Amino acid sequence: MTETKQETDALSDFLCFALYSTHHAMNRTYKALLKEINMTYTQFLVMVILWDKDEQLVSDIGKSLFLESSTLTPLLKKLESMGHIKRTRDKQDERKVRITLTKPGKELQQATHCFPESLLKSSGMKPEKIKALTQDILKLRENLLSNISD
Repeated sequence: MTETKQETDALSDFLCFALYSTHHAMNRTYKALLKEINMTYTQFLVMVILWDKDEQLVSDIGKSLFLESSTLTPLLKKLESMGHIKRTRDKQDERKVRITLTKPGKELQQATHCFPESLLKSSGMKPEKIKALTQDILKLRENLLSNISD
């Protein structure tokens, strides 16, 4: 056995490594799809959130993605420079920034309709298995977060 194989075997019992390495594989799969629309995975996630509900505060997008506003700001500036979103001060509270899709940002969603089918094919799994796995992972995240003490 090679040393690399031994290290992999040693990690194979760790759920955290299974999630970590699967995360990397998923990102590589998305990277090929996102190359066509010139977007990073995190930028795509912001767009998905906005396609679901337009005109959101930066803080709300951050909560959805588990990211701080300071991490989101450069990403949002890039999406704005690409012409996909517009950033404006909130009318009720000027300390807050509201994110709105532009017309090209809304139209970009059409280019992503093939993503779910492509990812399902790459996974080699049936849709109901993917749905159940997703629910299990979300429950795991919820349980882990509820047991973290700050």
